[in-house]
Amino acid sequence: MYKNLLVPTDGSKLSSKAVAQATALAKLAGARITLYYSMPAYPDPVYVESAIMAAYVPPDVFKEQSTKFATKVLTKETQKIAAAGVKVEACQSASTTPWEGIIEVAQKRKCDLIVMASHGRRGVAGFLLGSETQKVLTHSKVPVLVVR
Repeated sequence: MYKNLLVPTDGSKLSSKAVAQATALAKLAGARITLYYSMPAYPDPVYVESAIMAAYVPPDVFKEQSTKFATKVLTKETQKIAAAGVKVEACQSASTTPWEGIIEVAQKRKCDLIVMASHGRRGVAGFLLGSETQKVLTHSKVPVLVVR
C-alpha cells in the first residue's frame, strides 16, 4: 500500500478537497503526506508584461510575497492533516512550470502516489490553457490520483 502521498496545493477550494481526500486515504493506509506548494518563479523581463512588473516589483519583494503566501497555504492545510492524526511534512519551491516541480518533489521525497485536484477543463479551454494535472499525468512515473 501507499506510504508517502504527495499532495500539491495552491490554496484553492478544489485543492483543499484533494487534501481532504488524501488525508482520508493516508489515514486508511497508515501513510504520511508530503504537502507541496509550487511558488511562481520571478518572470524574465522578456515580454512587455514581465518588464512592467519587474519595474514595479523587485525580485526580493516578489520572492518574499510568494513565500509568505505559500507558508500561509501550507500552514492551513498542514494543521488540518495533523488534526486528523496523519503525519505531514510541508515543502515549497519556485518553478516556472509547476508540473515539473511536482514531479521533482515526488522523486526526491520518494512519494509513491500523487493526489491532486483538477478543474476538468475540456475542449478548447483545456487545449489552450493546458493543465498542470494533465502534464503531471503525462510525465510522472509515480501513480496519480485526480480529485474533482
